[in-house]
Amino acid sequence: MSLVVQKYGGSSVKDVNRIKAVAKRVAEHYDRGNQMVVVVSAMGDTTDELIDLAQRISAQPEPREMDLLLSTGELISSALVTMALHELGYKAVALSGPQAGIMTDATYSKAKISAIDPTRIKRELDEGRIVIVAGFQGLTDDQDVATLGRGGSDTTAVALAARMRAAACEIYTDVDGVYTADPRLVPEARKLDTISFEEMLEMAQMGARVMHPRAVELGEIYDMPITVR
Repeated sequence: MSLVVQKYGGSSVKDVNRIKAVAKRVAEHYDRGNQMVVVVSAMGDTTDELIDLAQRISAQPEPREMDLLLSTGELISSALVTMALHELGYKAVALSGPQAGIMTDATYSKAKISAIDPTRIKRELDEGRIVIVAGFQGLTDDQDVATLGRGGSDTTAVALAARMRAAACEIYTDVDGVYTADPRLVPEARKLDTISFEEMLEMAQMGARVMHPRAVELGEIYDMPITVR
């Protein structure tokens, strides 16, 4: 039995129909005999909406409270995807980043993962459950929630895959792979079959939105191949 870690971005879980589609895709992989850990981002524009809401309350929200607020977007997605799996007849459990054992430093809004204790995830997997993890977040040594910054769910997925020595780490996005340029802006852009960590990191640092630079760095450090679908 292989462990597969998948990550679904905000566009993949932006509404009820897409959430149900994600649940079906995850179930199909589970039915092939895989253990499944699935990391989800907040629905659609939820993060931007939460930022706007906070700024309507306070011109300069406290970073700690801001991170606590922003972490709720991924919690909503993880709970809804889990409910969709339950409706399909599958055992599944939603975990926050802290519940999944993800520890971070206390640099609010751009925290880095300091450690991962996969005990809870392994227990749920051993009991036959699909584990849905809220991306983008972890817990500081002071037991506060901290977020990993934009694209942090990519980092969550790669870090979990590396820590648990997954057989595969798959990042699902709204384009079908990595291109030489954004295919929505450059029609003649070519899809690449493979790309090195170094090249992908350079693209990410120059503004390519396919993957977060920190996630690419983790993949290279821990030799974890990443598939973009």
